[in-house]
Amino acid sequence: MSPSSSPTLRLRRLATMLRQAREASDYTATQVGNKFKWSSGKVSKMETTETKRIKPDDLDKLMDLYEIKDPNRRSAMHALAKDARQRGWWSKYKEVFTDRALPDFETEASVIRTFETQMVPGLLQTPAYAGDLLQGGRLASPAIITKKVEARMARREILVRHNPARFRAVIEESALHKRIGSKGVLREQLAHLHHMAQLPNIDIQVLPAEAGSHAGLCAPFTILDFPDPLDLPIVYIDTASNGLFLEDHDEVEAHSATFSDIQGSALSTVRSADLITSVLKSLESSS
Repeated sequence: MSPSSSPTLRLRRLATMLRQAREASDYTATQVGNKFKWSSGKVSKMETTETKRIKPDDLDKLMDLYEIKDPNRRSAMHALAKDARQRGWWSKYKEVFTDRALPDFETEASVIRTFETQMVPGLLQTPAYAGDLLQGGRLASPAIITKKVEARMARREILVRHNPARFRAVIEESALHKRIGSKGVLREQLAHLHHMAQLPNIDIQVLPAEAGSHAGLCAPFTILDFPDPLDLPIVYIDTASNGLFLEDHDEVEAHSATFSDIQGSALSTVRSADLITSVLKSLESSS
């Protein structure tokens, strides 16, 4: 499995393929389980990714029952099961990420849309800005802060790698003025934001203070889309403890519509770049 592959997405994809194959064969999950004398709910757990590891023998039994005979398809499903057992680069940051980590989904995303209100989005942060931002939270040891910054910087690779993710960010103007660390740290951050806005795969829009009432009067959120049609979009909402992932179709559609409305209230990418430059110049002149 390549570094840009997601074990969770691979398992999710395999689960979808198994459910679709079962339904096409006109079996219920209970009927399949009874046929193999498996414990109650085993098939359902495979199809909802509650079962993290699907044994090769069990997978063969299911494919035989569902009459999946194409050797290429069988091989592909076994490859998905094998990839799902691997660990992503983020697994070495146990102090930072939980079992269901945002990088697990970011790494295979083709398009990432994010709305942020209080700060520059994590994928666009500089090390100094991220460090000062994290220092402002709950008291933590310097070693933990360093680990968190390292992990956040590692996430940024998806924007500059070969075939990078398309990143569309809408940021409230107040985030550009919020003093995170020293003036120097904020200047460096805004300069980096302006630089990233010039990359062909990145669109940055600023939601101006004078926008008034708008669709973005809600919690910040991120929507991730994937290239494989079997990998349905997912919404991520950061929380004070662990992030929340929303996979329900209606939830995803509602957040997609909200993001489109927010974009409509935001400045264009060109005017946003001009505003970032203006804030940056005001910081430089006041130093």
